[in-house]
Amino acid sequence: MIKVNSVDSGLHSLTISDIPGLIALSDSVGWDYDEAEIHTILSIGTVFGHKDASGTLLSCAAIIPYDDKLASIGMVIVHPLSQGKGYGRQLMKACMASVSTDTTIMLIATPEGEPMYKNLGFQTVDRIRKFIAERFVPKAPPQNEANDEFAIVSMELDDFSSMVELDKAALGSKRSHFLEKRMKQASTCLVAKNRSGKVIGYGFAVQGPVNLIAGPIVAENAVIAEHILYKLTQYHTGRVRIDVPDEQAAFHAYLEQNGFTQVSHPPVMVANASNLPRRNGTYWAIGAQIYG
Repeated sequence: MIKVNSVDSGLHSLTISDIPGLIALSDSVGWDYDEAEIHTILSIGTVFGHKDASGTLLSCAAIIPYDDKLASIGMVIVHPLSQGKGYGRQLMKACMASVSTDTTIMLIATPEGEPMYKNLGFQTVDRIRKFIAERFVPKAPPQNEANDEFAIVSMELDDFSSMVELDKAALGSKRSHFLEKRMKQASTCLVAKNRSGKVIGYGFAVQGPVNLIAGPIVAENAVIAEHILYKLTQYHTGRVRIDVPDEQAAFHAYLEQNGFTQVSHPPVMVANASNLPRRNGTYWAIGAQIYG
């Protein structure tokens, strides 16, 4: 595990007191991290950053470890006036050194960061499709025999353990701490239940400063995922963002037919890919790119 010496390196482990600096740093590159999101990140992961002599934050990166030797890196930002000084590489090395050497580490790369990640041993294993709708107002999904078999309802505390297990099967790793914190941040938390009352899907919606973020969404099939998304956004009148794994082609088509536009298609990159946990095809939308 790394121990950061801020006197020698200018690299610090950041805390809640650094949230204003992190928001300003995010703004400097046109990203929209807000206080609530950064609180969640700090509560479940570690954030590193460089500061100048006056204490101004020049860079940051976060690593979020999950329960089963899987971690996600995100929020890798270097202020435009501080780029080209090697800060990004130092941040990545600090993040990677903070977890065990047999941990699989994933990230979703920007075009600017992709060459550095490749140089550090990351390889592309998938892609994510980022969709934006200025306003998502689809018709209610049609009622038929298939979707009469389930109901979308508000999540209750008794549903949490079932949701964690569904999420583990979808992602390949248990992340109960993340789900607990994200659930508290979310404006809406829903589950899909079959006629026997078994949880067969779930979804969160989190209001950010620009977009309502729909995700994570985990469900047994695309029909359930569509119903969860519809219910998550039913009364929302602003912009909606959803990030969908490349494999979910049927869901991509549904989004594009209902007002969403694909705005980017970034790679999912992994270090220690030989240990990458298997996913079962039920992951329809990620929580955010930082969470994998």
